Amino acid sequence: MHAQLPFLLAMIVTIVLLNMLANKLKIAYPILLVVGGLLTGFIPGLPMVRIDPDLIFFIFLPPLLFEASWSVSFKEMKKWWRIIGSFAFLVVFFTALSVAVVSSHFIPGFTIALGFLLGGIVSPPDAVSTGAITKFVKIPKATSAILEGESLLNDASSLIIFRFALVAVGTGQFIWQQAALSFVWMVIGGAGIGLLLAWIFVNAHKRLPLDAQSNIALTLIEPYFMYWLAEQFHCSGVLAVVSGGLLMSAQRLVFLNSTSRIQSFSVWESFVFILNGVVFLIIGLELPEIVEGLRETNIPLREAIGYGILVTVTLIVARIISAYAALLATIIFRPSVIPRARSNKRRWLMPMLLGWTGMRGVVSLAAALAIPITMDNGAIFPQRNLILFITFIVILLTLLVQGLTLPYFVTRTQLFEGVVAEESEASTRQKMKRGLKQHVYEFLKDKYENQLNGHAGMEKFLKQWEERAKATDDSWMNEKTKVIFVEVLEIQRQYLTELNKDPTIDEDIIRQQLYQIDLEEERLKII
Repeated sequence: MHAQLPFLLAMIVTIVLLNMLANKLKIAYPILLVVGGLLTGFIPGLPMVRIDPDLIFFIFLPPLLFEASWSVSFKEMKKWWRIIGSFAFLVVFFTALSVAVVSSHFIPGFTIALGFLLGGIVSPPDAVSTGAITKFVKIPKATSAILEGESLLNDASSLIIFRFALVAVGTGQFIWQQAALSFVWMVIGGAGIGLLLAWIFVNAHKRLPLDAQSNIALTLIEPYFMYWLAEQFHCSGVLAVVSGGLLMSAQRLVFLNSTSRIQSFSVWESFVFILNGVVFLIIGLELPEIVEGLRETNIPLREAIGYGILVTVTLIVARIISAYAALLATIIFRPSVIPRARSNKRRWLMPMLLGWTGMRGVVSLAAALAIPITMDNGAIFPQRNLILFITFIVILLTLLVQGLTLPYFVTRTQLFEGVVAEESEASTRQKMKRGLKQHVYEFLKDKYENQLNGHAGMEKFLKQWEERAKATDDSWMNEKTKVIFVEVLEIQRQYLTELNKDPTIDEDIIRQQLYQIDLEEERLKII
């Protein structure tokens, strides 16, 4: 362990340095991390990075999914649930089927079961890669909400395919009736366990005398417990974490105080950044060992690269076809929910964009590494090394080709220029702040009118809040005005919670304002 520690510390330093370089070059950091890991992996003398396949899902997936469910806008997910659902389930199934058919037909030794196993591994696009790349281009909220919502659910559908295919390869048979029942149980049971545990955790946070550090510590272990318990009941641990995370995210104002919310934001952001960085570095570092495995099975490297390119093209084409099929179905059956565009040309370019946002990453690597080396009967798992290599090629090509060209594609086509499907951020903020001021002013006038009249401190307090400026002299803030100030902050939170029900208001703006209110409450505690 002591021998590995310098290498692990060097990995974190490398992640930070490559992220700095990525921001300077305006390139998504997963791209540089994979390339950096690839180059580092060929340095002689470095220790081999090996992770127990049985733990790969449990180490990385729960916190990454949990953090993503806290960040996504549930309001936008409800608004676009049909498109999100079709991409997260139907498109993933169609993509896995396409990979299964192509690989079983063109790759020697691949059965349809092995093809579905490979399809389940490489079918889900990576949320981290897509988010890191799209931050360099301006896209409408509807499009980003679809991509974020899809990324939360497609992991579950792909891993369900992966699990069934793994059983089919190991047993040599596949019973559709049992698979259908297992699928229903995995979905319903996983979501139900996640919601139940989330309810228990929320009440535990509310009733126990926890400080900020204890609250944050519990949130770090809760996704692991959700995932573990769901898997013990043979349900989807991914859906358990996602559903539980969404419920806890919606209740964050109820069971976490301002101190916990502020500190947990920084802790989780850093924690998830390191996890993602380690995974993408491992993707590159694993290549030498994967290539060595190919040599042991006498598979020529050039031939394996060709298989990887074939599967990558299949994935891209299948996703684009699915995107256009989803648009056609929406035009025919639900034309009212189509995102607005300035012209028919741009409307028909939208599926191409959604199809091109198919970068693979964390989940695909985790699934590939989780393939057991041997089956239950002791036999070597067939084509494991080739599947690992194809997965690596898919991740590398989608990150480099799609990741590097996506910003150019959006800019070159001018797809979103002049789109007015939603209010501008500036006007939304202005509208929200005007409403806040009026709401709080009416509250103060109604409840504290007698104290406001002729009281210089209270008048200064009201003016300070309305203008949102820092007071140069805090001597006016006594214990009585502090109580009122805290009450005013809570009134603002209630107002913003109600305002968030307006479908035209961007939930991210609401959350940013709530964060500012938390900061104001923390500042008040040190006065």
